[in-house]
Amino acid sequence: MNDLRLIESFLEMLSAERGAAKNTLTSYQTDLEEFFPYLRKNNVNSLTVDKPIIQGFLTQLANSGVANSTQARKLSCLRQYFRFLFNENIRGDDPTSTLQSPKKQRSLPKIMSVRDVDHLLYVAQQDCQAKSLSDAKRLRAHRTYTLLELLYASGMRVSELVSLPHMAARRDAKFLSIVGKGNRERLVPISQTARDAMEEYLEQRDHYKNYRDDPWLFPASSAQGHLTRQAFARDLKALGVKAGLNADKLSPHVLRHAFASHLLQNGADLRAVQQLLGHTDISTTQIYTHVQEERLRELVTNHHPLANI
Repeated sequence: MNDLRLIESFLEMLSAERGAAKNTLTSYQTDLEEFFPYLRKNNVNSLTVDKPIIQGFLTQLANSGVANSTQARKLSCLRQYFRFLFNENIRGDDPTSTLQSPKKQRSLPKIMSVRDVDHLLYVAQQDCQAKSLSDAKRLRAHRTYTLLELLYASGMRVSELVSLPHMAARRDAKFLSIVGKGNRERLVPISQTARDAMEEYLEQRDHYKNYRDDPWLFPASSAQGHLTRQAFARDLKALGVKAGLNADKLSPHVLRHAFASHLLQNGADLRAVQQLLGHTDISTTQIYTHVQEERLRELVTNHHPLANI
């Protein structure tokens, strides 16, 4: 059986037995079709290739500058493919069983300074007070400002933020009840400033009869019925340009990072930040400790008198 027929059988198994999505199947097919020219170059095929040759393929990827995460993905594909051949008794062994995956390089999150966040919030608040705005533009300005205040005050995921129910804006509520990933619920405190922003936003929102009884805090004419993540990201970048910030480095997720980083910077407990962010694993939250360590290193490198000696 030739390599192309083996790929076809492998993909059929993934689709029929595991219910693999079309994009997943396409990705596996692409990775395998990239691998087979290397086999032909070494005068082997799926049935005769051994561990050193597969290792050579991975080394070639690394030497050509392919990211560790991409190398790991391709190796995962090869492992599943050769495990399939072994399980189907097409091969008598699995040459990938003892191969080591390249370590994934975890990139540090982009962080905004406290000064930049303060400036962004100031510009958003000033937009709300502009006298020349139409009612629609004033509502949009209040919405953007409220979204920013809530995001920086709570560290919510953007999907959690835009889908907040109208009842979240209770005037006496000092906590928000957020339903996160896996339908897990958590409480996060919100500042008085954020509550004031919500109150002013609701005053503008209630001018529109269609919105008064809407179940969403941020209703919009979308398929979901509320503001989309993409629309908020677009409005945020536009505000960033107005504030003189680099819009390419500005997103709702960056503000979530800023929330966590600024808390730790000011002495917050890592476990408390984990709970506020809704992380199930503390290792996910620990990325922010690396941010602080990197900042300390840069501080010493740039300012210590002996750093460059």
